[in-house]
Amino acid sequence: MLMLILFATVLLVLYIREKIASYSVKAVLLKSVVSVLFITVAVLSWYLSNRGILGIFVIFGLTFGLLGDIWLDLKYVFRDYDDSFTYAGFASFGIGHIMYIAGLLSQYMSGMKLSFIIIPLILGTVLSLCNAVLEKPMKLHYGKMKGIVIGYGVLLFSTVLLSGSLAMANGWQNPTLNLFFAGGVLFALSDLVLGGTYFGVGKERPVDIISNYILYYGGQYLIAYSLLFL
Repeated sequence: MLMLILFATVLLVLYIREKIASYSVKAVLLKSVVSVLFITVAVLSWYLSNRGILGIFVIFGLTFGLLGDIWLDLKYVFRDYDDSFTYAGFASFGIGHIMYIAGLLSQYMSGMKLSFIIIPLILGTVLSLCNAVLEKPMKLHYGKMKGIVIGYGVLLFSTVLLSGSLAMANGWQNPTLNLFFAGGVLFALSDLVLGGTYFGVGKERPVDIISNYILYYGGQYLIAYSLLFL
């Protein structure tokens, strides 16, 4: 497991260097391999655990994340299809979050107070709407993407808050939920950085690219590794 993660880290560094240098097919291929490796970590972690139902949903969710990775990088390679690849990327990641939410509910909903489930979903919706309302103060311009940004935001924030709510309901004693929540927070932070690079001006600096991918892959690998403790 450790060797897989170290290998993925090396490839991630190579990918970031390539991405900063140019938007190329080589960068897309490197990124795809790094993403395949977090799916591998998830499958191995699940296999070595009690193989709870959450693992199946997480593996599917990570697979949709891999597809989202590919689509969103291809938008820079084939710029004539920018909108198509952007929509495909958002849709893939959105489906991934639906998988995460379904998995969390399937694994932990039984016997859980309804408030620990409903409140995070409501707050996730509110946060996404606030993000849209604060578009101008944050110096962003969503344009025709505003609808899908709001929809994706609901799923993203709901996933993070739901995993945190379930972790809290279990007294922060469940390693899977704790790691999943930590991974979700990193994932959300990476998307906030990514939002600046997609919809802002002057936010495609090397530091933005580096911080985005460190947060994103850190989050994905924590979610994948969390399955080891099911």
